[in-house]
Amino acid sequence: MLEVWLKPAILAWMVLGGIALGVLVFVKAPYGRHARTGWGPTIPNRLGWILMETPSVVVMACLFLMADIRGPCTWILFALWQAHYIHRAWIFPFRVKGSPGRMPLFIAVSGLSFNLVNAFINGAWLFLLGNRTDPSWLHDPRFLAGVLLFVLGMVINLISDTHLLKLRSENRGYQVPRHRLFQRVSCPNYLGEIMEWTGWALATWSLPGLAFATWTVCNLAPRAHAHHRWYHQKFSDYPKDRKALIPKVF
Repeated sequence: MLEVWLKPAILAWMVLGGIALGVLVFVKAPYGRHARTGWGPTIPNRLGWILMETPSVVVMACLFLMADIRGPCTWILFALWQAHYIHRAWIFPFRVKGSPGRMPLFIAVSGLSFNLVNAFINGAWLFLLGNRTDPSWLHDPRFLAGVLLFVLGMVINLISDTHLLKLRSENRGYQVPRHRLFQRVSCPNYLGEIMEWTGWALATWSLPGLAFATWTVCNLAPRAHAHHRWYHQKFSDYPKDRKALIPKVF
């Protein structure tokens, strides 16, 4: 039964991601540097991040424990997922120094809802339906390339976030980041996260993985462009050769 309705549900989920992209192109999500009033009650950012990201850890862990068969690839994929989300849910919120600010409760509930659905469809496909348990997938070029891309993206994301958090800890307000990939793009942290979930889609070679990668682009690409415009508006000396998300190769 699960296999029958999961595919149409995922396709509908991807359509919803496209709708979200259309909205976010014109409406900046009201948290972080784009926070503003008029979006209802607010909660501390730290609490919001924990509430939003924890479902991804818990749901995926529960589905993994329910699996009848766990091959080497599913162990690796589970570890990659949990490494990202344990950091995002329970470590990153406490790395923010000083006043963490507030976010609309609406944003936290939206993020929580997304992560519940996203973790379920990816975990159900991998663990309840038993996909990617064949040991031969461990040597498939798609799996190897996907894992490599995921790890590289995670490293870029962590290094970039660490630099932004260091600037914030200096308590001098927002500044122009000038570290490593920030010399090429305004939001290498978002670029890294897009690489992670593109790698996930490749390593799982699955419709749920593709849906997650699609949602990641639909959410983060508009926000990266909003950050890019914000930097140019706030800092008159912001480098004009930086791109919002994709570095210029030539």
